[in-house]
Amino acid sequence: MLVSTKDMLLRAQKERYAVANFCVWNVEMLSGVMHACEKLQSPVILSFGSGFLPNTDINHFIHFMRSYALHTALPCSIHWDHGRSFEIVSHAIDIGYNSLVIDGSPYTLEENIRRTKEVVDKFHPLCIPIEGELGHVGAETDYEEALAHYQYTDPGQAAEFVERTGVDSLAIAIGNQHGAYTAPPADQLPHPGGGARRRPHPLVLHGASGLSDGDIRRAIELGITKINIHTELCEAAIAAVRAQGAASRYQELNIAVRNAVQRRAEEKILLFGSDGKAQNWYES
Repeated sequence: MLVSTKDMLLRAQKERYAVANFCVWNVEMLSGVMHACEKLQSPVILSFGSGFLPNTDINHFIHFMRSYALHTALPCSIHWDHGRSFEIVSHAIDIGYNSLVIDGSPYTLEENIRRTKEVVDKFHPLCIPIEGELGHVGAETDYEEALAHYQYTDPGQAAEFVERTGVDSLAIAIGNQHGAYTAPPADQLPHPGGGARRRPHPLVLHGASGLSDGDIRRAIELGITKINIHTELCEAAIAAVRAQGAASRYQELNIAVRNAVQRRAEEKILLFGSDGKAQNWYES
């Protein structure tokens, strides 16, 4: 069933777990993720963004995503990831998305606020939850190079950004990076008990593939309620293809990929603590 991402994250914040945002762009990834969520009874955010357009025509793939969401009893939302412009996110909503992130992080604070508020003002009346981004995680690149000009989220600006834009959740940059890490992540999350407190607003962590389990648990303890996973799904799929070998039939490869994606998704669901949270959704 389609539900609001905002409702998902507020519940996750209250019960201290995180909802997995699985970035998927083919049927094997989508079905593997949904098998995992069904098995573990987890709410899920199915995500797609502009970076996957060279692989997949979203005008067709959106129907697969909506079909899976509408034909499950699990709480599910369909989220456009890293919308870079008003036009891009508008198209996403037009074709069937019910959640989005407007990513103004490459711009100055004032321009980011302007772009984000424009989207909030347009889509909040349509009950579309909006995620904003403050601090710039950046595109996939060499991690050491990324850190050299990394734009960490300024905690002092976060409250102002949320208040002035009206976003429902906020993606932060704390040393995380999209894609595979080429060096140990240098995150700047404070340690619980060291003067840190949970944030009043739902926070989002992009670039979580490759972070240690300990870092993930600490992030959830500090208020992260949505965690994006893509690279680890791809890595699991590649490993499955290599294990099958060149002599395998194409159908066998597809099944192996789906099963590998399912196993990795199950690992993340258990780590995030969202297993079992889909049960009795409207009764709790």
